[in-house]
Amino acid sequence: MAESFRSVLFLCVANSARSQMAEGLARDLFGDRVTVQSAGSQPSRVNPYAIAAMAELDIDLSTHSSKSVDTIDPKGVDLVITLCAEEVCPVFLGGAERLHWPLPDPDRKHEDLSDAERLKHFRVTRDAIRGRLETLAAARLG
Repeated sequence: MAESFRSVLFLCVANSARSQMAEGLARDLFGDRVTVQSAGSQPSRVNPYAIAAMAELDIDLSTHSSKSVDTIDPKGVDLVITLCAEEVCPVFLGGAERLHWPLPDPDRKHEDLSDAERLKHFRVTRDAIRGRLETLAAARLG
């Protein structure tokens, strides 16, 4: 069985949706047992649909900001989880264990979607991340 971890870093490109939702969900699920961070290779802003989808679970991302992977100290990270699917995930230097959870970008920028349709994609991604985090917590945090 894999070892437990004390800190986790979620990575995607913009640090606007998947990694932000993962950070919020992990903080909620892991509590003070694990230090949780997220970052991206091309940080932008936290997507309003990610904020809305998480608010449905009473998790507030409105005070979060997108961060560059370059600002994260590798010595403070035990586990890196990349969430990119169709794009190239950021590189994170250091000896941390790595997991890859390829999830499509829920924003679907190139599709003509209504607000309700777009939010639905964020909910699907949020719920997929939550399921994986619950499995990870059960296996590795006891």
